[in-house]
Amino acid sequence: MGIAKAMTSSGSTATVRFSTADLPQQHRIAMWREHYAHKVLRVDVEPLGDASFEASLTSRALPGLQLLLGTMSVTRIARTRSLIADGNNDFALIINRGGALAASAHNREVFLLEGDAVLMSFSDVTTFERYAPGGSFALRVPRVVLSRLVADVDDAVMRLIPRHVEALKLLSGYARLLLDEPSVTAGDLLRLSVAHVHDLVALALGTSSGAPETTRPRGTRVGRLGLAKAYVIENCNRRDLSIGAVAAHLGVTERYVQRLFEGDAVTFSSFLLGERLTRAYRMLTDLKYADRTVSAIAYDIGFNDISYFNRCFRRRYGATPRDIREHRAQ
Repeated sequence: MGIAKAMTSSGSTATVRFSTADLPQQHRIAMWREHYAHKVLRVDVEPLGDASFEASLTSRALPGLQLLLGTMSVTRIARTRSLIADGNNDFALIINRGGALAASAHNREVFLLEGDAVLMSFSDVTTFERYAPGGSFALRVPRVVLSRLVADVDDAVMRLIPRHVEALKLLSGYARLLLDEPSVTAGDLLRLSVAHVHDLVALALGTSSGAPETTRPRGTRVGRLGLAKAYVIENCNRRDLSIGAVAAHLGVTERYVQRLFEGDAVTFSSFLLGERLTRAYRMLTDLKYADRTVSAIAYDIGFNDISYFNRCFRRRYGATPRDIREHRAQ
C-alpha cells in the first residue's frame, strides 16, 4: 500500500497530492519520509509525542517556483547537516496556516503564529518544530531569482514577517489561486503569474526588514493586479461579474481596480471578454463538450447575448464558433 496520490492537470506543472490518511499507522512515518520528506523537500521528519502521525501535502512545481500546502501532526522537521550536502541553495518562504510553529537556524529562533511567515535557506541547517497539529504554505524560489529582487537576501533569512504585512496577505491569496487552479498552464499567463509571486515575495521580505527599496518598483500594485486578474479568470463564467465585485474581493475602490488594468494597457471589460472568449474556444475544441450547443457554451461562460458572443468570437478568431467546432471534428 502506498501513499495516497492524485495528480490533476498534465505535464510538468501538475498538482500532486499526498496523504497518510489511508496508510496503516505503522508504515506512515517511513513512507512519508520516502515519498515526501526525502524526495520532495529533502528534510528529515520526526514525530513528537505519542499521537498518531498524520500528514498531507498538495504541491505544484512551476518554472522558477514550487508551491507546497500541507498539514502535519506534532512534528519536528529538519534540514540537517548531512542533507545540506546536496548543494541545494534555494529559498523557501514558510507561511504558518495554523498551530504553533517555531523555526531555528543561524542561532536565531522565530516563533510563528497563524499567518506569520519566515524565509529559510536550503543551504542552512534549519529546524521547524510544530507544537500542535497545523498547516503551512511553502513557496520555494531559486536563489538566482530572489537574489535579483532583494539586496542582501541572506540578511532576510530567519526574520519574522508578521501576518499583518499587506504584501504577505496578497502573496498568500494569489499563490493559493495558482495552486488551486491547475488549468493555468498557458506559457505567457503562467510566466506572468510566477513573476507576480516573485515580486510579492520580494516585497514581503523588504517590508519585514524595513527596506522596501530593495524590491523592484512594481511592488504591491502589480501584486494586486495579478490577484485581480486571477479572480477574473476564476470567475469569468459569472454573468454578474463586475468591476465592483473584483474591488470588493480586493478590498479597494472600483476606480483603483480600473487604474490597475489601465496601467497594464488593458481595460477590465476587455480583459474579462478575452478570458471568456479563451474559455469558449477551449470548450468548443474539447470533445468533452461535444454535446453542448454553441449557445449553451456561450451562456456557461458568462454571455447573455448570443449575437454579441458570435461577433466578438469572430472578430478575435477570424471564424465563427460553429466553424471552429466543425474544424475540430474533422
